[in-house]
Amino acid sequence: MRRRWSLRTRLLVSSMALIAVVCAVVGVVTAVVLHRDLYRQLDHTLSGVTMRAAGPGGADGFPGPPSGERGADGRDGDLGFVLGPGQPPATLGAVVDAGQAVAGGISAGASSLGITQLSTAQLAALDQLAAGPQGVPHSVDLPGLGSYRIALTHSHQSGDQVLVGLPASDQQDTMDRLVLTEFCLSVGALLTAGLVAVVLTNSALRPLRRVVATAARVSELELHRGEVILRERVPEADTDQRTEAGQVGAALNRLLGHVGSALEARHASETQVRQFVADASHELRTPLASIRGYAELTRRGREEIGPDTRHALGRIESEASRMTTLVEDLLLLARLDAGRPLSLAPLDLSPLVVDCVSDARAAGPEHRWRLELPDDPVQVRGDRARLHQVLVNLLGNARHHTPPGTTVTARARQQDGRVLLEVADDGPGIPPEVRPHIFDRFARGDSSRSRHAGSTGLGLAIVHAVVAAHGGEVRVASGPGRTVVTVALPATA
Repeated sequence: MRRRWSLRTRLLVSSMALIAVVCAVVGVVTAVVLHRDLYRQLDHTLSGVTMRAAGPGGADGFPGPPSGERGADGRDGDLGFVLGPGQPPATLGAVVDAGQAVAGGISAGASSLGITQLSTAQLAALDQLAAGPQGVPHSVDLPGLGSYRIALTHSHQSGDQVLVGLPASDQQDTMDRLVLTEFCLSVGALLTAGLVAVVLTNSALRPLRRVVATAARVSELELHRGEVILRERVPEADTDQRTEAGQVGAALNRLLGHVGSALEARHASETQVRQFVADASHELRTPLASIRGYAELTRRGREEIGPDTRHALGRIESEASRMTTLVEDLLLLARLDAGRPLSLAPLDLSPLVVDCVSDARAAGPEHRWRLELPDDPVQVRGDRARLHQVLVNLLGNARHHTPPGTTVTARARQQDGRVLLEVADDGPGIPPEVRPHIFDRFARGDSSRSRHAGSTGLGLAIVHAVVAAHGGEVRVASGPGRTVVTVALPATA
């Protein structure tokens, strides 16, 4: 996957690339223009040298040059034109015969009338210009001499084709210095621009970073439960609508305002529902107790009653007991949702696990029950009654939802500063469609909601609420032949 760059990096890279392109374009254009002007001046000088080398009858009517020099191979060649009047020092001349440079030399300078003969290799380098058009300057590199600007012309005195040239070393040196200077200036400009861009980019993105920090603080809040007072806002200085970062900050503030209003409305609604459930549950406890009491009193009275009436009273008492359990569970959940404090105290879980498994074995003798406890105490700070209810609910679920003969194992252990309570069984497992909702209230694996097992669908919801109130978490891993419910609680020394 391609790595995405941050906005700061993209801005820096883009600005640096733009500056580099501008520097390159300016450097190339400057070099091209200077090269053209320098060589235009050199060609203009070379044109005068060429006309003077042509001698009498040439375009400029200059008098003929001295003659009598010999070529490097001993052949006669008239090289006097390189020493004629007005010819600059280091003028190159060569006589062309049959398309080859057969003799050549360079004027020694203004203080000397001698000619430095060209070597065979240097003459060979001139052969490529011997058959070219006349009067057209060409650049050529001569071994040991460097770059020369050469033009072919016709000597009116000797009748030979001659090559005339001027050194281009000064022009080449000027171009080299220009390129080096432009390179150094470009590198310096890039470094300076990079430092300035870093400072400006950091300054420009600082408000955006403060907006991100505000969003990060909001994301760390627990917005899914309880009363949430959303006070986090982007500072007023970072909400200027004239800037892009200010527009983002202002939009985030509006969003946080809407979210805060929605959370307040949600909390008010949840508070009303919890209060209603708590009040209804509390009020239902007394009439349910009365119904159970009167039903039991009637069934055990001295008056003779028929079998149908006795059965009806038994059912009334059973349903009243079941409804009482449901009401007690709803009242407990309402209290936990309201944040009622638990009776926390140091507690060793090993005896609690032993008691709960003993009760489960008595209630479900058709299952196989196992205990796995460490030798050392397993200490937590918790509410004994509530943790007892957690274990009872987990063991009861394992007994109700697995066939007879299933092995149910309860274990407690410490790991990484936490206490783990696990209830595992080798039953058929939890259906995949049920797992995401297993801790929801009134969630049941039996889609028909049969009351044969006496389940209310609140057992695991109570487990989740009690464990969360202890600052722990509960998770489920299930598959065919193995289901494990793990309760993780903070350990104490």
